[in-house]
Amino acid sequence: MADSDTPRLPGLLPDAIHHAVRPGTALLRLETTQERGGVLDGAWWPRSRDIHAELPGLITALTEHLGPIMRVGLDGSAWEELPARLVVDDRVVHIDSFPVGDDTVLITRGDNDHFALLVVPPDTAPDAARAAMARAVRADNVTQAEQILIDTGGTPRT
Repeated sequence: MADSDTPRLPGLLPDAIHHAVRPGTALLRLETTQERGGVLDGAWWPRSRDIHAELPGLITALTEHLGPIMRVGLDGSAWEELPARLVVDDRVVHIDSFPVGDDTVLITRGDNDHFALLVVPPDTAPDAARAAMARAVRADNVTQAEQILIDTGGTPRT
């Protein structure tokens, strides 16, 4: 049976994504409705814990799809030297340190429009990272980020 003959399950990413996703990738599920039903809106697999090196690329990618990003909320204990703000593409992005957990980053555009992204730990094995990201962006996902990482083995390699 050829790949094109294989039935696709609804809400799953194309098989090719499992080969293309590398550290430093963000996957988004963008819905055109005001109400987003899933727990997470996307996933991000940073290469390191250096927020100065990792966050600008994520903000640039998100801005292309969502418009200007105003704030980013993340767990300060999970990152090296968390600043209060960064300038990305000539725009100030405020950084809020919340005890949201190592496994989530909260993105705010406008005054009150929030997006939650799963954060795959940088040292996660590639297969586990891809599985976690694919699960996080499923439209029908109701599983919290921490549990997705546990279920997929998306914890850092020792």
